[in-house]
Amino acid sequence: MERNIAIEAIRQITTSERDVELVERKGIGHPDSVCDGIAEAVSRELSKYYISHYGKILHHNTDQVELVGGQSAPKFAGGAVLDPVYILLSGRATTKVGDERIPVKAVAVKAAKEYLRTNFKHLDHEGDIMMDSRIGHGSVDLVEVYDTTKHRANDTSFGVGFAPFTTTETLVKATENYINGKLKEKLPAIGYDVKVMGYRQKKTINLTIAAAYVDKFVKDSREYFSIKDEFQKLLEDNASKITDEEVKIFINTADKDGDKITSHYLTVTGLSMENGDDGSVGRGNRVNGIITPYKPMSMEAAAGKNPVTHVGKLYNVLANRMAESIVKEEGGDVKEVFVRIVSQIGRSIDNPHVASIQVIYADNVDASKHKNNINSVADHQLEHIFDLTQMFVDKKINVF
Repeated sequence: MERNIAIEAIRQITTSERDVELVERKGIGHPDSVCDGIAEAVSRELSKYYISHYGKILHHNTDQVELVGGQSAPKFAGGAVLDPVYILLSGRATTKVGDERIPVKAVAVKAAKEYLRTNFKHLDHEGDIMMDSRIGHGSVDLVEVYDTTKHRANDTSFGVGFAPFTTTETLVKATENYINGKLKEKLPAIGYDVKVMGYRQKKTINLTIAAAYVDKFVKDSREYFSIKDEFQKLLEDNASKITDEEVKIFINTADKDGDKITSHYLTVTGLSMENGDDGSVGRGNRVNGIITPYKPMSMEAAAGKNPVTHVGKLYNVLANRMAESIVKEEGGDVKEVFVRIVSQIGRSIDNPHVASIQVIYADNVDASKHKNNINSVADHQLEHIFDLTQMFVDKKINVF
């Protein structure tokens, strides 16, 4: 088919050439990320259940997860959770095939609990969490649109992507991944609720990091700040492996006012949701894992949406993959690419209303020599959009 792929060269400086850039990442333990992770886990397990019992993924969207923070009393050497976190699983799914009922709520609750158990080891999964599933049956008209043999879009929506990552974007994402990855081996006192805010001005990158401590690993204030000093050195060393730019790192900046100690960021579980912080799906990282106010973004909540025909999920992922492929194929001639893909409900997802591609070329590059190749790259990505479905089910694509 001939797809509507619109390619235009735009004249502007790239993000990395601007004086100021802001980038944020909410870590896996941030309440919003917890909701994203649960929503995606529920969709994944429902998809597996549908495939194993009916041979295909049936209609569902489990992108409505709400988290209401609990209450806790953290203290040095170990405190207690007083009131549990409340998690509401909502959304829509196919709950019946013929006369056979599908245990949607049971599958959803099991998936959510397993996600928490796998990722957050300091939670008491019996006492610290209250969970409720109110996932209902899907809208009849949307179920009709959701026909896996036709691959028709079940929403009118758009996806946004860009490439390449700037140094600031790479550093912000890599820093959170490091904190919630290898750093835990050296500093188990650092919890899972981490937020990294990157602010670059000209050649200096500032990272402001909020990181919850697990109180049972910290005996007193002196040890708290000793851990903080080691934390700082480890982050500086990790940053030096990623960039040669000057990086300034600030950790838990509310801890002190000058030389005066004002607070300690202590938690019982390593998660701020234990003590009042609430969360919702879609309020955090975009599908590429970061929040970029200096780049185009979609407000779509991708986590939990069905992986077959919901373009709010598929197009956001595809737009980023498309942009990355274009940068790779065109080499140094392309400095930055922005991709936006829009659907129409009922239209085949591999044939969007338009795939808009904006390209910033290097100086003295003839854009006309690249247009056909860029069109071919975009066309190929759209032709293979159906491959994404199984990748979501197999957990090969992250959406936050």
